[in-house]
Amino acid sequence: MSAAKPLSLSSSIQICRIMRPDDANIVGNVHGGTILKMIEEAGGIISTRHCNTQPGERSVAALARVERTDFLHPMFIGEVAHVSAEITYTSKHSVEVQVMVMAENILTGVKKVTNKATLWYVPFSLQNVDKIIEVPPIEYTSQEEEEEGKKRYEAQKMERMETKERNGDIITPVTSPDRQTKDAYTVGFSQSSLIHLVGPSDCTLHGFVHGGVTMKLMDEVAGIVAARHCKTNIVTASVDAINFHRKIKKGCVVTVSGRMTFASNKSMEIEVFVDADPIVEDAKGKYRAVSAFFTFISLDKEGKPLPVPPLKLETEEEKKRFEEGKVRYLQNKAKRQVEKKCQQ
Repeated sequence: MSAAKPLSLSSSIQICRIMRPDDANIVGNVHGGTILKMIEEAGGIISTRHCNTQPGERSVAALARVERTDFLHPMFIGEVAHVSAEITYTSKHSVEVQVMVMAENILTGVKKVTNKATLWYVPFSLQNVDKIIEVPPIEYTSQEEEEEGKKRYEAQKMERMETKERNGDIITPVTSPDRQTKDAYTVGFSQSSLIHLVGPSDCTLHGFVHGGVTMKLMDEVAGIVAARHCKTNIVTASVDAINFHRKIKKGCVVTVSGRMTFASNKSMEIEVFVDADPIVEDAKGKYRAVSAFFTFISLDKEGKPLPVPPLKLETEEEKKRFEEGKVRYLQNKAKRQVEKKCQQ
C-alpha cells in the first residue's frame, strides 16, 4: 500500500542512534523498552510537526495508543538504530503514524528490520491542556486508502473504549510478595512493581509524561517478572496494544505493576499497568493511566529459545486470566501464520 501524503513540509522523518551498553541487558540485547521509547520519539516529532502546519493555536501531540508491536529480530550494542516514521491517516482529532525500526551493523553494513509499529496521537493545545485541537487533513493516493485508514481508526477507537471499561480507573497495584514464603513459578512469586517520581526530564512541553518514557518503564517491569519466572536471559518478543487512558502529570508518583497471566512452552505473557498518584493534589486520588500485555521469551547463552517453566495457578481469578491469555496467544499465532503465508 502506498503511503498517504501529509499537507506538511515533511511527509516522513528518520532518527538514528548508536546502541550503547546502558541500552542493553547483561548479554548485549537492546531492551525492548529502549526501542519502544525511540519509536514514540519519532512518532511524537512527526505528529506534533504535522499538527502545527496550519495557522492557529499551537499544540503538542500526545500518545493515545500503540498497536501490537512484534520484535522481529534482536538489536545489539554497537548497532545503529534507524527509526523511520510516516503519517498514514488523520481523523478530526487524531493522527496515525507508521514507524519502522532497522538495525545496522556498521562494521559489516548488514541491515535488518527489527520492528514495525502503528501509533495514534491526539493534539492538545499548549494554552489549554484539556482542549483537543483539530488535525490538519492529509491527501490520499486513492479513496480505498482513505477508507482503509478509517476502518483502522474506528477499530482502535472501539478497542480503547473496551479496554478502559475492562480495566476500570482504579486497580489495586501489585505489591512485591515475600518470596521465601512463595512457591516458584506462581503468579505471586514473580509479580513485581516499580515506583517512579515523574520529573521534568520525563515530560513534554505540557508537563505530561512522554509515552515513550512510560513504555520503557513498563518493559522494565515486565522483564523483571519474566526473569524471575525463568531465571534466564529474557527478551521482549511482542507487545499487545498499549492503551493510554489518562495523562500523567509532572510531580505524580507512578506505580508500574506486572504479573504473569499466561505461559506456553515457548513464551510468557505479562500484564502491565500504570497507576498514577498526583500526590500534590490528594483530592484527585490514584487512577489507571496505561495498560498493556507484554510477551517475552527465554534464551540460552547462545541466544536460542529455551522452554518456559509452566505457570502454577492458585486462584480462580488466575485461571480466568490464564484462559484469556491463551485465547490471545492462539489468535496472535494464527495471525502470524497468515502473515507468513502472505509474504511467501
